[in-house]
Amino acid sequence: MRHEYHNFATEREKPSRPKYWGYFLLFLVFLFFMTGCLRFLFGSRLISEDPMAYDPVTLDPKPPEGLIKRIGHFVLSRDVTLSGQRKDRINILLLGMGGEGHDGPYLTDTIIVGSVKPSTGQVALVSIPRDLGVKIPGRGVRKINHANAYGEAKKTDWGAAFATEVIEDTFDVDINYYIRLDFSAFKQIIDEVGGITVNVERSFADHTYPADNNDFQTVSFTKGITKMDGDMALKYARSRHGNNGEGSDFARARRQQKMLLALKKKILSFSTLSNPVRLHNIVKTLDKHITTNMEFSDIIAFVRLAREADTGTMKTVVLDSSVNGFLQNGYSPDGAFILESKTGSFKEIRKMIDNIFEEDVELGVEGAPTPIPVQEEPEIAQVNLEIQNGTWRAGLAARMRKRLQDKGFKVSNIGNTEERPQFASGIYDIVGNDDSHELVTALQDELHIPVKQKVPDGLSATSTTEILIILGEDIQE
Repeated sequence: MRHEYHNFATEREKPSRPKYWGYFLLFLVFLFFMTGCLRFLFGSRLISEDPMAYDPVTLDPKPPEGLIKRIGHFVLSRDVTLSGQRKDRINILLLGMGGEGHDGPYLTDTIIVGSVKPSTGQVALVSIPRDLGVKIPGRGVRKINHANAYGEAKKTDWGAAFATEVIEDTFDVDINYYIRLDFSAFKQIIDEVGGITVNVERSFADHTYPADNNDFQTVSFTKGITKMDGDMALKYARSRHGNNGEGSDFARARRQQKMLLALKKKILSFSTLSNPVRLHNIVKTLDKHITTNMEFSDIIAFVRLAREADTGTMKTVVLDSSVNGFLQNGYSPDGAFILESKTGSFKEIRKMIDNIFEEDVELGVEGAPTPIPVQEEPEIAQVNLEIQNGTWRAGLAARMRKRLQDKGFKVSNIGNTEERPQFASGIYDIVGNDDSHELVTALQDELHIPVKQKVPDGLSATSTTEILIILGEDIQE
């Protein structure tokens, strides 16, 4: 009789797979399935509106601490996709108005459609004159600068949305975002970034610039590179009765475009001005003076996109009534002066806006802006900054103090770490207020070392220190 032997020893040597691995894999499949559903249903809500959730230099969302949270961040987070980005065309409507305390507070003196082509970084600005006659629902043919006022009269804070609809219908263009600001917001933004530097192309004076109590004042500007604070910048942007060729809405529109480019250059030239905390504070402070359909995450995404924008080849258009322009003088059905299309329709203007990034598009009067002057570096908020040398390199802290002082930083104290060597460098924001956040961003941009949360055990700063810099072996001089 044959006997079959069962090799129990061999069987025991085979490693058995724990059952929980199967459950774990099943859980991961379920997690990714649910993640897809969440992204589809609630994707826009997964984007953080907290300014502290973004890296102050790269503007990328910060990964959370902890393995589970990092897994959740990986599967749930997504890059912000701006409206229009998938079509490779983002259009933003900028409206400027007087606001409370001014005559016609909701009449828009500034109407600019800004366009960005993300794939190439191309940018274009089209200024629409306030006197352009357009069809406004329920009102007939009216000047386009009334659209915001009509919408506002119908419902508070709806004026910008209504004006957007009117411009979309008039020019058959999709406006993805709108931003409406009043004179107060304009001045505060310029002052917040420390002013802007503008090239005044020709001297002029305006003797009928609006003043308080329905009076007038004289404002004047001299040809050349000029540093402007908020008040001066507003006067330069608003003046429409100047001499020497600056006494028209069209000249004013060109000045406004120039100032937008200077402001953009100022903000993006210095990371301290475009860090999330500062941007959030500006938006929060001006809440009563700005109306927009942009979320904070959209603003951050747009700033990241603007960093790559090619303003050197920017196309600027002012719709005007010049010989080569699209418009001519006319009258509305009720006898009011308006600007109207030379062809009787907006077909040619629509075509120009739609194809503005094409090389052979007819732009009417194309005005390539003069080069934007170099913007002055903003003043850095001063807090008590301490540098500690965590290496055996003699004089490292002193050399770093000299380097930072040459860049405008004020260093209160230097010394050596209690324990050496320290291998990793770091910037530690001890007080965590608005001024220190701004300074930390500037330091990180200058030194290229990470910002860390907790000072390592065995190390300490002096009692008055607000920001501590530890120089480790990895520091590059």
